[in-house]
Amino acid sequence: MEVGGKKLNVVVIGGGFTGLSAAYELARRGVAITVLEKEDKVGGISANFKVNGFYVDKFYHHFFNSDEHLIRLAGEIGFSDRLRYAPTKTSVYIGGNFYRLSSPLDVLRFRPLGLVDRIRLGMLVLRARGISDWRHLESETAEQWLIKRCGKRVYAVVWEPLLRAKFGSFAREVSAVWFWNKLVLRGGSRNAAGSEMLGYIAGGFGTMAEILADKIRMLGGEVLTGSPAESLVIENGCVCGVRTSEGTIDTRAVIATPALPIIADLLEGGETKEYIDSLRRIKYMANVCLVLELSKSLSDIYWLNINAPDVPFTGIVEHTNLLPIEACGGRYIVYLSKYLERDNSVYNMNGEELLEFSLPHVKRIFAGLEREQILGYHVFKSPYAQPLIECHYSKFICPTETPIRGFYIATMAQVYPQDRGVNYAVRQGRQAAEIVSGNHGY
Repeated sequence: MEVGGKKLNVVVIGGGFTGLSAAYELARRGVAITVLEKEDKVGGISANFKVNGFYVDKFYHHFFNSDEHLIRLAGEIGFSDRLRYAPTKTSVYIGGNFYRLSSPLDVLRFRPLGLVDRIRLGMLVLRARGISDWRHLESETAEQWLIKRCGKRVYAVVWEPLLRAKFGSFAREVSAVWFWNKLVLRGGSRNAAGSEMLGYIAGGFGTMAEILADKIRMLGGEVLTGSPAESLVIENGCVCGVRTSEGTIDTRAVIATPALPIIADLLEGGETKEYIDSLRRIKYMANVCLVLELSKSLSDIYWLNINAPDVPFTGIVEHTNLLPIEACGGRYIVYLSKYLERDNSVYNMNGEELLEFSLPHVKRIFAGLEREQILGYHVFKSPYAQPLIECHYSKFICPTETPIRGFYIATMAQVYPQDRGVNYAVRQGRQAAEIVSGNHGY
């Protein structure tokens, strides 16, 4: 397994946090690593861009104080001093009004519901945190589970619009496990006083990804950007190379980290049709994110859930209510996020079209916004942003080891029962590296 004293190459496809974490773990063990990232920057959906000379993440990100895998990795690469925490406000927009639902007192003040329904709503998080075995929820949809625990009125007013905003026509298929996990994770982000505390990275998640790539290079690995993998070389049921536009890279093993449909494309034309079909079994929602640079803050709310069917956003995130405005070049940064299917006309709009389409809705919610306060805007899209977690999802998950010897997959569709996130990307990548190391004597 060694050539000239150096262990044979492992190729990691994808330079997001999953791929970089896998590559870093193997590089630490002396494995010759090549990371292939199709974009010009590492980070995947955590990559960054510049605003007024400062780096800002393309998509909104935060972390929780329970994100042990991310926090541990930051410590290993000397990045802990960049992890910061701040109190935040989360609200929901319903019927033209803003409501906070962070504390028991907020729930009791929630006027769209009567007193009995407010109590039912407030008890939901406590009941969710009391569930120790998520497997009991696998046969229920989120709709069924929520109606059973909160009643139809609470579901119709609070939860159904949020599910439809995120999952569209698939809203009624979403598993109770996905929703339960969201409630437990968010409910655990409170400090001793009951305030929500979220973490951010000084310089952004994209900066941490760049540092991680540099660490891999320092350990002797290669991280190649602008270098997409085109297909795999498979002989006698074993992977032995990765084809790129620059030629073929010989390899002992491959870890693929993009979304499952992209991995399926890499395998097309081979003798693995049944396996390819299993990769395509899981559905995904796309995401389009309009990032505004503003001269004035919209409000003091960090995360605003949109509970209005006629507003075409899942949420409005004012990033500079989490981190200092100085970190964003003195500009207020607002993300307008929409999950949707890839054939939706909104997903296919260009930047100017999306801005003009979005602006009337934003001004309706925040009446003080004027066009001249928009100093700049950017549009970022992810075709496979959110795996659709259906009932009995555990039956559909593809394991890290595949029917092709030496070929491994590590994706956000496999972190179940947790939902996607940088913390789980780090965990997934390092676990895949452990498996590769054990199977190949690294």
